[in-house]
Amino acid sequence: MRFTRTAALAALAAFALPAAAAAQTGPAWAATHLPADVLPLVCAPAITYEVPAVPLRISGGQSLEVRVAWGAGDLVTINAGRDNGIQVGQEFFVRRLQKERDRIVSKDTPGTVRTAGWIRVYAVDDQMSLATIQYACDTVNVDDYLEPFALPTALPRAAKQGKPEKGNYARVVSGNDRRQTFGAGEFVVIDRGRDHGIVPGSQFVVYHDKQEPGNFLYEVADAVAVEVRESSATLHVTFSRAPVTVNDYVSMRK
Repeated sequence: MRFTRTAALAALAAFALPAAAAAQTGPAWAATHLPADVLPLVCAPAITYEVPAVPLRISGGQSLEVRVAWGAGDLVTINAGRDNGIQVGQEFFVRRLQKERDRIVSKDTPGTVRTAGWIRVYAVDDQMSLATIQYACDTVNVDDYLEPFALPTALPRAAKQGKPEKGNYARVVSGNDRRQTFGAGEFVVIDRGRDHGIVPGSQFVVYHDKQEPGNFLYEVADAVAVEVRESSATLHVTFSRAPVTVNDYVSMRK
């Protein structure tokens, strides 16, 4: 039987690797079975005013071919292991900072946090681990960072409450993949949060300024807050009659 140089190198690498890192396949992937109103919240975007200082990263994957991106069911490598407190069964969100190539992330130019999915640790070695991608909102890429996983809570649907405040507007600043337009069922991030009395479930009207002197703002959508941070909030667009765009005005119903 012919034994190629490539096969020899692969066999040698398998023996050289620690037991956990040498694993080739993980447990069979299965659907998450999360409620339909919860699953989209896992993938909702956020913004950040600084580069996340998170040491836990995706460092590679277990596949025959050389790859830099993986999907649901694939095994990926984490750059930490038993020495860092990683344990089998732990789950993490996989996230990615999105920004303009040469732009500094700051209060005036925030970056978008894209959730790529979540993973569950499958095998652990002293300094590295393997994890299975449980759910993928996007591809999971080398150098994506990890944060502890916590299942979001779906908000009950509520009837429209109160009239929107006039003249007291937040602005749409971002969305997934730094797109500029969004529609019903999608998520956008605004530049106000708990610092302006916003809580999960707060309702909003989104307006577009047509830049016509002497004219009213044009009402384009309804939205509800699903995740609120100190100075920003993620809104779910529940209804739209026209696209929601970055820099649109957002008014909370009181």
